[in-house]
Amino acid sequence: MLDLFTIFTKGGIVLWSKTFARVTNSPVDALIKEVLIEERAGAKTFTKESFNLKWVFANELDLIFVVAYQKILQLAYIDELLATVKKLFCDKFLKIVRDTEKLHLFPFDDDFDMILKNFEDKGVEHRRSAPRKFEETKKFKATVEGSKKLEAKDIAEQSNVPSFDDEKIARNLEALRNRRGGKISPIRGGRVKAGGGVKSNDTREVSNEKKQAKKKEMRKWNGDLTKDEQESLDYSNSGYENDYDNTPLVTPQHLVDTAHLGHRNGDGHYEVQDLGEEGNEEYEGEYDQSHSDVGSNLATKKSENGIFSFFKSMTGQKELTQQDLDPVLAKMREHLIQKNVASDIATHLCDSVARNIVGQKLGSFKSIQYTVKQTMEVALKRILTPKTSIDLLRDISQVQSESRPYTICFIGVNGVGKSTNLSKTCFWLLQNGLKVLIAACDTFRSGAVEQLRVHVRNLNALGQNSSVELYERGYGKDAASIAKDAINYAKTNKFDVVLIDTAGRMQDNEPLMRALSKLVSVNNPDKIIFVGEALVGNEAVDQLTKFNQALKDFSGLQNPRHIDGIILTKFDTIDDKVGAALSMAYTTGQPILFVGTGQTYTDLKNMRVSHVVNNLLKD
Repeated sequence: MLDLFTIFTKGGIVLWSKTFARVTNSPVDALIKEVLIEERAGAKTFTKESFNLKWVFANELDLIFVVAYQKILQLAYIDELLATVKKLFCDKFLKIVRDTEKLHLFPFDDDFDMILKNFEDKGVEHRRSAPRKFEETKKFKATVEGSKKLEAKDIAEQSNVPSFDDEKIARNLEALRNRRGGKISPIRGGRVKAGGGVKSNDTREVSNEKKQAKKKEMRKWNGDLTKDEQESLDYSNSGYENDYDNTPLVTPQHLVDTAHLGHRNGDGHYEVQDLGEEGNEEYEGEYDQSHSDVGSNLATKKSENGIFSFFKSMTGQKELTQQDLDPVLAKMREHLIQKNVASDIATHLCDSVARNIVGQKLGSFKSIQYTVKQTMEVALKRILTPKTSIDLLRDISQVQSESRPYTICFIGVNGVGKSTNLSKTCFWLLQNGLKVLIAACDTFRSGAVEQLRVHVRNLNALGQNSSVELYERGYGKDAASIAKDAINYAKTNKFDVVLIDTAGRMQDNEPLMRALSKLVSVNNPDKIIFVGEALVGNEAVDQLTKFNQALKDFSGLQNPRHIDGIILTKFDTIDDKVGAALSMAYTTGQPILFVGTGQTYTDLKNMRVSHVVNNLLKD
């Protein structure tokens, strides 16, 4: 019933493997890439296409045991099989595995076949166990024949069940009298008022007609508006625009913070500042100090088993067990949650760390706390380090060779700062000499178009060679059509980049999520950026998961799109509680492109992995 069983080292060397059926697309490679490297080893299973994969670590020898089988099968013996094979293989080939100077053969086929046959035979015997007879089930007692054979205790139980609760009915009637302020009339067709009058049926019919007349009209979401409704919602040509543009411009000092301006690199490109450039050495110093404190506490620690166990831990002979790690990992999990990491992700991370170090021998003069913290640091850096390119300028230059604009779509929930951070991104692009078009596709929120119009006016006033325009068609229109027209307009007028602003929407609002998926499917933007708050905790996982799922479910495409990058806003309000960055990166596997740290156009920064890791592990 198995498809594949393999044993390999953490360095990637396959020691032994056996295939029972043809395996395509290498599910083990997917396990390594999507689970083990991404520090998701705390999960119990991994599903890839038609395969389920389970695994177990032998950390004392740096080995990984993996089994793959069809996901439609319910094999109850898999966990026990992995544990048995692990113990037998490690005991039999202990010295050979530790001899790394040359390659060895591992004759394990006969042993494995014997173990597998034993477990499969047990499974067959378990399935052959006779099920209950129908006469012994509750459904039989509900039949006519079964009711005749009811036992005495069953009849007694049924007779004790009251048909209705008189006391509860009395309480309900009393509460109804108190609420109406009068007595309940025994007359049918009317009711007694507090003053003693009876409300007639004619009066009731009139009130019902009034209720029907006040019925609320359903909002139209798909752009099916009449001409009069469109004109009432369209303020783009209302004549106030000229008066608005005559207002005095805001001074550049209020729009740009010179202390947060970026710098030019060797290629002449403008780069934003890195997060934590100021005061980062202080964080790292505190983190290093905490490491040394943990290590120094080992000398004063007494062991439960006396002086011999103490010297074993000092000389690196103590082997870590799950019982040793549980209290330390519990504190680590609580610490991560306090740093605003989603609770589920904190649990998965701690489980992954435990599975990676159980069985290892403790290094000389190192405590369990230090080992866990060091392993967690490596795991966090691995998760937060981008797996794909985050050089947007290079991607834009490649698209320019195709004579078309580079399109970026900003999505997210309500109130996170999509329009504000879109304008910051636009400022960064303008500083690199690019011609930008902003598409106002938020046709739902009042003032959304006017907000972008103000940003465009300010951005044009800041730079001498800045070229940014706003493409808008008012309110109540189809956002996907506006984005498509904006892209065609940008292509005709030689714009380099199109920034698509979308309406904020909650992840559970299906009509709006369908509209967003339609916009993405119709226009196929080069980059889909999710804008999220750094203040959220568990909500970050729910938002990203459902946004990604909606893009997949409602697209109608064979290869649906997903979120390509993240911008974290309000990062200046969270101090060292930077867990949302970890939660979002862990959930999507996509990089965090920028973080927003203020209200001016220069308050956009690159996220430094070391800065986030230091803040996560800092006490």
